[in-house]
Amino acid sequence: MSDVRHVLVLPDRDAAEEAAEALGERFGLDEEPYLVREALAGEDDAEDAQWLVVLRDEDERLDPAELDEFAGEWDGWREEP
Repeated sequence: MSDVRHVLVLPDRDAAEEAAEALGERFGLDEEPYLVREALAGEDDAEDAQWLVVLRDEDERLDPAELDEFAGEWDGWREEP
């Protein structure tokens, strides 16, 4: 098994939480994605943070293009490895 991870970058916590819930419903994930707050370089303000939704895809069954389109529904994108 590989340790493939996908990272979706979303603009705020609400979007990240909604997307994480919708990921399971749409893609039938075996494992819950986890959320990580990422402060932008040089910014101390909590408002200047992106949220990452990280999901494992050990079987490599998720299509990166579909995940990128999915993240776009929340004004986000899929980070390239």
